[in-house]
Amino acid sequence: MAASPAYGEEKGGSSSLGEPEYGHDPASGGIFSSDYKRHDDLKEMLDSNKDSLKLEAMKRIVAMIARGKNASDLFPAVVKNVACKNIEVKKLVYVYLVRYAEEQQDLALLSISTFQRGLKDPNQLIRASALRVLSSIRVPIIVPIMMLAIKEAASDMSPYVRKTAAHAIPKLYSLDSDQKDQLIEVIEKLLADKTTLVAGSVVMAFEEVCPERIDLIHKNYRKLCNLLIDVEEWGQVVIINMLTRYARTQFLSPNQNESLLEESTEKAFYGSEEEDAKDAKAEAASMAKRKPYVMDPDHRLLLRNTKPLLQSRNAAVVMAVAQLYFHLAPKAEVGVIAKALVRLLRSHSEVQYVVLQNVATMSIKRRGMFEPYLKSFYIRSTDPTQIKILKLEVLTNLANETNISTILREFQTYIRSMDKDFVAATIQAIGRCATNIGKVRDTCLNGLVQLLSNRDELVVAESVVVIKKLLQMQPAQHSEIIKHMAKLTDNIQVPMARASILWLIGEYCEHVPKIAPDVLRKMAKSFTNEEDIVKLQVINLAAKLYLTNSKQSKLLTQYVLNLAKYDQNYDIRDRARFIRQLIVPTEKSGALNKYAKKLFLAQKPAPILESSFKDRDHFQLGSLSHLLNAKAVGYQELPDWPDEAPDPSVRNVEVPEWTKCTSREKRKEKVEKPFYSDSEGESGPTESADSEPESVSEESSSSSSSSNSSSGSEEEEEEEEEGSGEQSEDKEEEEKRPKRKEKESSQKAAPGSVGSPSEEEEEEEKGAKKAKKKPPQGRKGRAETSSEEASASESSSSGSDSGSEAEAKRRKAPPSNRAGPKEISLLDLDDFTPAPPQPIPSSSVVSTSLVTDLEGLTLTDTSLAPTLLSPAFGAVRTYELLHRMAGEGLSVEYCFSRRPFPGDPHMVAVQIQISNNTDAEVKNLRVSEPKPLSGMRIQEFPEIEHLAPGDTASVVMGIDFCDSTQAANFQLCTHTRHFYVSIQPPVGELMAPVFMSENEFKKEQGKLTGMSEITEKLTLPEKCQSDHAIVQQVTSAANVGRVPCGADNEYRFAAKTVTSGSLVLITLEQREGAAAQLTVNSEKMVIGTMLVKDIIQALAQ
Repeated sequence: MAASPAYGEEKGGSSSLGEPEYGHDPASGGIFSSDYKRHDDLKEMLDSNKDSLKLEAMKRIVAMIARGKNASDLFPAVVKNVACKNIEVKKLVYVYLVRYAEEQQDLALLSISTFQRGLKDPNQLIRASALRVLSSIRVPIIVPIMMLAIKEAASDMSPYVRKTAAHAIPKLYSLDSDQKDQLIEVIEKLLADKTTLVAGSVVMAFEEVCPERIDLIHKNYRKLCNLLIDVEEWGQVVIINMLTRYARTQFLSPNQNESLLEESTEKAFYGSEEEDAKDAKAEAASMAKRKPYVMDPDHRLLLRNTKPLLQSRNAAVVMAVAQLYFHLAPKAEVGVIAKALVRLLRSHSEVQYVVLQNVATMSIKRRGMFEPYLKSFYIRSTDPTQIKILKLEVLTNLANETNISTILREFQTYIRSMDKDFVAATIQAIGRCATNIGKVRDTCLNGLVQLLSNRDELVVAESVVVIKKLLQMQPAQHSEIIKHMAKLTDNIQVPMARASILWLIGEYCEHVPKIAPDVLRKMAKSFTNEEDIVKLQVINLAAKLYLTNSKQSKLLTQYVLNLAKYDQNYDIRDRARFIRQLIVPTEKSGALNKYAKKLFLAQKPAPILESSFKDRDHFQLGSLSHLLNAKAVGYQELPDWPDEAPDPSVRNVEVPEWTKCTSREKRKEKVEKPFYSDSEGESGPTESADSEPESVSEESSSSSSSSNSSSGSEEEEEEEEEGSGEQSEDKEEEEKRPKRKEKESSQKAAPGSVGSPSEEEEEEEKGAKKAKKKPPQGRKGRAETSSEEASASESSSSGSDSGSEAEAKRRKAPPSNRAGPKEISLLDLDDFTPAPPQPIPSSSVVSTSLVTDLEGLTLTDTSLAPTLLSPAFGAVRTYELLHRMAGEGLSVEYCFSRRPFPGDPHMVAVQIQISNNTDAEVKNLRVSEPKPLSGMRIQEFPEIEHLAPGDTASVVMGIDFCDSTQAANFQLCTHTRHFYVSIQPPVGELMAPVFMSENEFKKEQGKLTGMSEITEKLTLPEKCQSDHAIVQQVTSAANVGRVPCGADNEYRFAAKTVTSGSLVLITLEQREGAAAQLTVNSEKMVIGTMLVKDIIQALAQ
């Protein structure tokens, strides 16, 4: 029994029975337990049929492991429970196995088959745990099994399992680097994953295994940028650091190009003034030089998507974004990171230390960035020494002529500190300020000289060293200070300070000819007791005095050299021998003797006091290497900017665009099918659809993405829903239109009506002698037969073409349109029009240049041109507000008339047509309880007292959408019923046309660059490559005015938002073939982004 206590103590047990944590633990190896019975009770519990006992046993075992006890002899009993059906038990078993798999490799290998079965478990947590255990068994023999498991897990339905597969990749790579090629294939597959859960982990694997393979990132670059905001925090850090290095290899430097641009622009400008008679080639060359730097849209995407992360609660994420902006952003935009970094200074001292290291580096190059936050770097008495010294560094870097007086006052306070290291650093900082800012040099010197009388020897010594460096700049003016310092040699004992004073007196001995020999006499007395550094300076002083004042110092010099000849230090002996030969002429001394004075008393440049952080920015900020100022293991160099930008098309992903279209068509079919079958039976589908426009698009997008993707990825939903918020109202209107076509017994073509049956319309058009207008009919038919999807407006409803067509129809064929008053047709839009539109004077709406441009688009003569921008109800796209089934016979449609709202210029005019399709009179039609979102305003239309059966009323209401595409919700009330409805504007209707000259356009466009500029490339279809078609499609998508342009291949349009009056400038540039580039400049970035999508969609139709 005597062996038992020893065993218990070896295993971590205790001989004291009073310890509470062991008293109830049967596995603790008490005093009287024997070796073979130590874990019997745990083994019995693990062999039990009850899950509760197994769970209790596993909890005790994991607790033992946590206390550092050896539980390896339980391995066989634990492994048996891998097959347990209780998930809690299974998870704990896997925790145990991860702990002992590496130590007990032989035992772990016995259970490989069990883990492989676990990889097929229906529970994702078990599959992931099994893979984690398998990757923890670091035995080369199972590498093929691990490889197979990782490949299978990479295709798993669960993103959590795919994330675990990404974590297993670096483990396998460290075990067997020969698997690199296969692992790269898995990484490539996982990089294409669209879930946020996987993104961070796979980028980490990419960084560990193949950071040089940036070709794998090309296709996933935009996806990673868009996913970044939703990835977990540590994933964000890894992705941002990787994208920083990627961007440095793929984009041009925005700052270098700007400086080159400024120089070349100035040269070209002055050159063109001086030499007006230059030929066209030289002019073209200067224009090419003057071409402004255009940031790659992908570069802008990265900066735009990382900026919100500056508000992250995680300091590492903020630091990662800060270094990205510092290394990649244009100078004008880097300033945004300063506020975020200053916020981090309120965190723990460890975080402060890292942040201040990086701020110190940034403040050398970008001083202006941190100047507004100067007071944030003031030192608190509670700060640790290393934080104080870093804050001093930053304050010194930020010092300039405007704030130096404030900073020096701060430094005066710091010198009184009890922290000697900090005081020494402050004195050095004062010296640096004096060096960098000439006007305060004398002030600083006087202050430092006053410190020479300080009681603290360390303060005096540090002051002497700094004064010595400052005096080298203007020695002649400060001979009094040199004399004052010479007197200090009796008191100062710090070797560095004594050496500095001796050097100063020797260097400027001509300024103090009486004092210098006396100092040498005193130093010769104490020579043998001095430190080595002081002895060397005494020898130098003796040599310089011998050369300049040999009468007084000849004997002293020989005495000092003789003392040095027998010194213990060989440096001093060598120096004495060398100087004796050099300055004392003998027969043996060579030609150098003549030049001794030049050698010793040569002009020496003043030392430059520089920051220790000056050259640290070649390390990536935020990295361990930057912190240590030395290259750490695993550090990847930050690449230099390329001279020429690599091909940006490598990041284009063509396939998703097509799948996106098809999925949208599928979604439309899916939504329409239940609509046909259920619409009659349901009384209020419009109410829910109108009040919650996003629900339809969300459901449909999720259904399409689940059918298209077996992995359950979320990104496709996000991509498809991105543009659906503002367009969902259009989708509903399109879904309902086919229903109307099918249900109506007889339909009549209305002038310019959207979605009316094309055959009847064509017959009417032929009957009205409009066979000449074939191209617009083709467009119209195409718009009806193809899916109209989420376009902000239809091709047939736009601008000049449809406006004039509607006008012509109204003139030529009114009787046929009004033939059957008893038959109710929702598409009989002429009934909705109360009166023909009043032409608006061209001077107020349209410039003469625009009228000239648009003349070719009209069907009749130029007198109709002004009506293009004041279209009738039928000439623009109509939307359904209330279906007659949901409205119990009352049907309401609306359109955006694109006329100024008379009551308020900041409101969008919405023309509403109300039709009474019942047999009874409808009374008191009005708007009630408008519920606009914050900032929105609704101007209700006047109440309609009576609406007879079969009659139609037209009213106009104004809505201030606050430059947002969010829906305006309100109630439409009659004397008996209330209907909840909502109006959601396409982004193109939130603006009014502005007409300006080409120079004005360029000037305004120059102000809206950077984040206010969105550029997209597109391919124009054959039918949309003529001037006529392009102008019509753009003006159909947005209420814009055309700007005259000198270039044949450019189209310019301008508008301003109705609410805020913010300019929106559109440029469409045709390239070779069918390629084109669309640029939208607007300070409203959201509007610009949505407008780009809508215009591209309109041009693609």
